[in-house]
Amino acid sequence: MPILELTDEQVIELVRQLPPERQRAALLALAAGAGERRAERMKYAETQLRALCAERGLDWNGMSEDQREAFIDDLIHEDRACGP
Repeated sequence: MPILELTDEQVIELVRQLPPERQRAALLALAAGAGERRAERMKYAETQLRALCAERGLDWNGMSEDQREAFIDDLIHEDRACGP
């Protein structure tokens, strides 16, 4: 089957031409795929966070939700030191 290349705008216009129930089905299919990829990204991010914690002598599993949030906040704000 040949591959048809369309711009984002063309795809959106094609979806808009569908009857409302088919538009909804298309959007739900796209959302389901995004949710699956989101779970993969979250798993990867958690693996990376665990490794960063270990590098700093911290235990991700032993941290409270507030401690985890503070750790991530420290990572985001490079002007502050990360630590317990």
